[in-house]
Amino acid sequence: MTRTRQLLTLAAALWVLAGNAWSQGHEATIRKNLSERIPQLPKIEEVSRTPMSGLYEVRLNNNEIYYSDADGNFLIQGSLIDTKTRRNLTEEREAKLGAIDFASLPIKDAIQIVRGNGKRKLAVFEDPNCGYCKRFERDLAKVDNVTIYLFLYPILGQDSTDKSRNVWCAKDPAAAWAQIMGEGRALNAASCDTSAITRNVEFGRKFKITGTPTLVAQDGARVPGAINTQQIEKLLADASK
Repeated sequence: MTRTRQLLTLAAALWVLAGNAWSQGHEATIRKNLSERIPQLPKIEEVSRTPMSGLYEVRLNNNEIYYSDADGNFLIQGSLIDTKTRRNLTEEREAKLGAIDFASLPIKDAIQIVRGNGKRKLAVFEDPNCGYCKRFERDLAKVDNVTIYLFLYPILGQDSTDKSRNVWCAKDPAAAWAQIMGEGRALNAASCDTSAITRNVEFGRKFKITGTPTLVAQDGARVPGAINTQQIEKLLADASK
């Protein structure tokens, strides 16, 4: 019986090694063929097997996800869906890749807004000229018991930079933000050290934050775009599980 177990264990180990070697061979082939045939394709960061037989995930350096056959003869763009579990595997993978460690956020460069007991935490990257941000702010105003870390993220031009400076340099930045976003009233010109805003933009570029608003929950989940009050509440609830 012991001898049989040893043989089974050895066979299993050899099977795994053979599978790994087979995968590595196809990974090299996929990288070579795709890079040569589509030179404009961004750098391939990772090639990995998917649950679907013969299909490989190709992750580019901008975290875009494509799929390929084992020889790199075909490239597929779209979602891979597990029909048994009804899970969108591509969306799940993109969400994992896009996650930002909440502890890594430079909160000293954010405007802190506390509502209620402030137990729940949410970081938001916003541009003062972003129409979607203004709509989002109306929904966010209905959320209580939360601490909001507002990162000024002026990416829509010089006027956005000027308005962000006026908010950051105001005596009460949180009130200034509410004035410009909620009330639509212009701010008085102000000046101070705005290196925090510069660092926000650098941080956003590093983590490929390309639009506003972008939300980061306490569990690292990133949500691009304006979501409504109910969706904000769900994001906060999921992050606290």
